[in-house]
Amino acid sequence: MTGRAAASGGAFAAALRPVRRPFDAIEPAVWDALAAATPWATPFSRWALHRAWWDAYGDNAHEETVVLVPVDAPDDAPPVAIAPLMHRHEVEPRDVELRTSLRHAEGQPLTPVPADAKAIFFGASYHADYATLLAAPEHLAAAADAVAEYAALGDPEHPQPWDAVDLRRLRTGDPAIDALAAAFGAREVTHDWTLNIEREDVCPVAALPVGGTIDDYLGALGKKERHEIRRKVRRAEAAGDVALLDSANPLADLPAFIDLHQKRWGADGLFPETPGGDQSRHFFHRLFELFGADGPLHLAFLTVGDKRIAACVSFETDDAVLYYNAGVDPEARDLSPGVVMVERLVRRAIDRGAGRMDFLRGNEPYKYEWGAVDDPIQRLLVRRTDRR
Repeated sequence: MTGRAAASGGAFAAALRPVRRPFDAIEPAVWDALAAATPWATPFSRWALHRAWWDAYGDNAHEETVVLVPVDAPDDAPPVAIAPLMHRHEVEPRDVELRTSLRHAEGQPLTPVPADAKAIFFGASYHADYATLLAAPEHLAAAADAVAEYAALGDPEHPQPWDAVDLRRLRTGDPAIDALAAAFGAREVTHDWTLNIEREDVCPVAALPVGGTIDDYLGALGKKERHEIRRKVRRAEAAGDVALLDSANPLADLPAFIDLHQKRWGADGLFPETPGGDQSRHFFHRLFELFGADGPLHLAFLTVGDKRIAACVSFETDDAVLYYNAGVDPEARDLSPGVVMVERLVRRAIDRGAGRMDFLRGNEPYKYEWGAVDDPIQRLLVRRTDRR
């Protein structure tokens, strides 16, 4: 890393410079154009998701969006790259009160940071399963270097310097993590920082047979898993017509999804009758409102006969389905609604040529029954040595 760090700190240092810019001052089309130019970006990088997050959870954090512009350009120049950042304490006083659960699995033990530390995170970190810098490949190294330089210079709008840069949700293989590690590493000694890269969590992902069928996919699973899935699907089909149908009006159907989610998870879910649950309801409402009918966000209901027994929220891209959240009716447990819904979602993904079923963060056992393999996500942590 030494050679790369030196190159980043020297050759790219003057290429781009960081400018604080309010999120509201960045046009959605400009933001999404940079996301589209970023090969490792996902729907979690889209403007709509960040706008929805700030609308719902803005009281929990402070915006710190940084745009990267050519070094000789004015501050209001169009951005070449965007670092969607926020800052907050590692633990805020209201975190317990506002807590809800998007995932129900434990992640890796991570390097601890003091609860009162002022930390810089990627925006929407708590509800986005993936994050990255928004930059075309040819600008990535310079963008990462400018972000590290921004951290070195400090935020003139905030009197308290950061104690930690805690960038999470970076996918293994995303060159942004190498670029950021090189840029921060080049300054580690001179600024008395400590840099760590560690596995944060896993996202189990199942490979789908492009050009194949659901039978090809199931045939590649273990004998026990294949038998159980087919048995449960047949049992549901014997009870009535089985269909997974996208909602034509997600905003109107969102209460039905929330009801099914709460039937499954109750106080341990996303939508309890608490201030945190209110935030989650607002977040999902804004997601569907902002992504719109033509976006990648889908709400689908599993029906057996004429009854809805499960629902899922997913992102669908050209090559993948990202299984974001779900709810099931416990009274329909004899029909295995969760298994049947995933089978229908996988079937649909294969039919349209997607190559991946991404179960997103968390190592819940059911994901591996579908042949998913862990795709780790990384955490880049930079601490001021005197704050450890």
